[in-house]
Formats: sequence, structure tokens, C-alpha cells
Amino acid sequence: MRNTLSVVLNVIWLVFGGIWLAAGYVLAGIICCLLIVTIPFGIASFRIALYALWPFGRTVVDRGRVGAFSTIGNVIWVLVAGIWIAIGHVLTAIPMFVSIVGIPLGIANLKMIPISLMPLGKEIVPSTHYIPMSR
Repeated sequence: MRNTLSVVLNVIWLVFGGIWLAAGYVLAGIICCLLIVTIPFGIASFRIALYALWPFGRTVVDRGRVGAFSTIGNVIWVLVAGIWIAIGHVLTAIPMFVSIVGIPLGIANLKMIPISLMPLGKEIVPSTHYIPMSR
């Protein structure tokens, strides 16, 4: 039942915003891959594009402690592309909240904002395999 619901929500998501958001991530990835220094940003952007196409049934987790290069890279990413993609998530989430069916889509859209701002040091995993660590 949960898998069927995820597929239905993903198809609705794909039609009403997933394609455009993924296209934004792919465009950012292509631009980042033009320069050798920003290839890690491009790879992260392509990973997030796949997540933006089919988000239900998957979740984002931290890889653990990130190094100084990831932290610096995330700061650069926020300034160059992350803020614009996060704004795109907010702008596409607003119309999704208008209908009852769109509320889960809007919530999923807002949940993508943290990874759109700081993609380095994050991993996208199936929700069924994610077991939160107790602190």
C-alpha cells in the first residue's frame, strides 16, 4: 500500500513540478561541469535532479562529518546556485498547497530546500532503508 501511494504521488509530482525542478538541477549541473573546479557541484546537482524527479519513497540523510572542502563548497554553492534553486522550490510549493491533493507535494517541495542549499555531505537513500540514529 505504501509503495502504491508513493508511485501515485510521484506521478502527480512529476506532472505538476518535478520535471521543471529536475530541469533546473540539470541546468545547474551542466553549468557546474563546464569548469573543472566545480565538477563536484555538477555531480551533486545531477543526483538531486534524480531525487527531484521521484522524491516520494526516498529521503536525504547526512553522510556524517563533512570536511572543510565540503563546507567551503556548500557556501560557494549557496551563493552561486543554491539560493536560486531554493527560491524555485518555494515558488513551486505555493501553488501546490492550494488543493488538498497538492499538500503532500508542497511539503515534499519544501523538504527539498535544505539539500538544494547545501548538497555536499548529503546522501539520498530509500526511505525504507533509513533508520534514524538516536542521539
